Amino acid sequence: MISSTDEFIAPFTWHDLAFSASVTAGCLLLAARELRPAERVFRGIETACAVFARHRAAAVATLFFAVVAARLATLRLLPVPIPGIHDEFSYLLMGDTFAHGRLTNPTHPLWRSFETFHVNWLPTYSSMYPPAQGIALAVGQLFGHPWIGVLLSDAAMCAAILWMLQGWLPARWALLGALLAALKLGVASYWMNSYWGGAVAAIGGALVLGALPRIQKRGRVRDALLLAAGGALLANSRPYEGLLLSAPVAIWLLWWIFLDASGVSPALVSALPRTTRLRRVLAPIVLALLFTAGLMGSYNWRTTGRPLLFPYTLNLRTYVTSPIFLWQRAKPALHYNNQQFEDFYNGWEREDYERSWSSAGAASLLKWVRLRAVFFWPAAVILLPAFACVFRDRRVRLLLVVFSVALPGIFAVVWSNPHYAAPLTGVIFGLLAQSLRHLRAWKPLARPLGAALARSVVILLVLQTVRDVRAHKCDEIAWTCGGDPSREAIERRLSSLPGKHLVLVRYDADHNIHDEWVFNGAEIDGAKVLWARELDAAQNTALLNYFNDRTVWLVQPDADNLELIPYAPRDSHAGP
Repeated sequence: MISSTDEFIAPFTWHDLAFSASVTAGCLLLAARELRPAERVFRGIETACAVFARHRAAAVATLFFAVVAARLATLRLLPVPIPGIHDEFSYLLMGDTFAHGRLTNPTHPLWRSFETFHVNWLPTYSSMYPPAQGIALAVGQLFGHPWIGVLLSDAAMCAAILWMLQGWLPARWALLGALLAALKLGVASYWMNSYWGGAVAAIGGALVLGALPRIQKRGRVRDALLLAAGGALLANSRPYEGLLLSAPVAIWLLWWIFLDASGVSPALVSALPRTTRLRRVLAPIVLALLFTAGLMGSYNWRTTGRPLLFPYTLNLRTYVTSPIFLWQRAKPALHYNNQQFEDFYNGWEREDYERSWSSAGAASLLKWVRLRAVFFWPAAVILLPAFACVFRDRRVRLLLVVFSVALPGIFAVVWSNPHYAAPLTGVIFGLLAQSLRHLRAWKPLARPLGAALARSVVILLVLQTVRDVRAHKCDEIAWTCGGDPSREAIERRLSSLPGKHLVLVRYDADHNIHDEWVFNGAEIDGAKVLWARELDAAQNTALLNYFNDRTVWLVQPDADNLELIPYAPRDSHAGP
């Protein structure tokens, strides 16, 4: 999270706008003059894509491998990301825990020295976040690096969006919507170039909404289980936003299951008998979700000691006093074990949002700026008139309902980043694809100007993606994926030396609270390199005595974040 007064999103320059206008004008000119060579090229590409899209399963598999191949091909320009955000390290802890075959870790006797953001220490040592993203990172770690899990989950997200849209749109338009998602989120996006998620929750939303039209059409057990699997992913990745998406889906599904055929619109009634709908659809969903609830309760019990107490809730109760929703008041301030927590929780979090209309407006504007940066691109503004036509489409009416219900709920929370809206990813790109359909159908004076505008929207997204990759731009929101390599460089250096090492981190009084260095993996005592916070003399002495078999070092990120010197206590060290 970062303050709205320090939002590192580059505004569109006149050069960007001029370039977009030039491409759009060029496409319109080609259409107006009906230049046959150019039209044949466009038609050829579109026809090939339409033919390929009819092979639905092959298209889904191909898109998955294409996203993986495209991102691996750009590694020279966009290397494997370095974590830098508090949340990323918490997720990496979870992935490391799962990769070690554990659900959680025992509390260390000197845990205060290792205390860090978004991590629970009592009753066990674990990440505060739901486990789905951690599972993805654990899979990647088992294959060699946690980022492999990010790569695979992002590619799976694009494939799942295609599968979802195939249930709502004609095949070629479903493919186009998924390609837009792949271009926007599969290469130069922090969803691909960081560790704090987005793709896993988007897969969950796509499975839920992709299974729905298939259930209505065929009523198969397989589709019911896919819907339940999507719900399970949402509950274990973005539970609040997943609930916002699932509520209208559940209402529609129950209406469809129990709706009597008499006196209602035939379009809303399934050809399947009600008993069949109960047996093939409702029963599998209920059983699968009950099984998921049991697993979640077991995970909660192992991490927090209570089946109904989620790690996230425990962390909020332990550390957070600022409001969660815009209308809430801040709780009384708490006292923390170190100055960095005091500055973060009692300072920045409480001061960055005040319960007022102006502050709520600023927070909402910031959410929109971030959402626009991740889900849209400058040329998408061309789709606004066509988007108005989407509201008359019965084909995507439920997607609009889901979008309309979930979006206000997302804006109702104080802190929000674009991946919080990940469950809606398939909905957003489905509505963009449907808007492109309406735009393409526009033919003023019998000229295919709508098709030209639609092509320019897609072409400009392709060009923007290529430009961002060539500029080594991991995301338009630069801070989301721009980790500082200094800490990693020190860790690599110490890992190459013999023995085990303990690094004490000493911060200055004006330390940037977003630049945290004290993070560790699942193993504390067994770690080759261990990072600890310099605290009071008694705690530091106990720490040095406990780890007396390690070489002890000092780093001062606010002085020289690459300097590594033998540790000396503060009272005998010439420093602040």
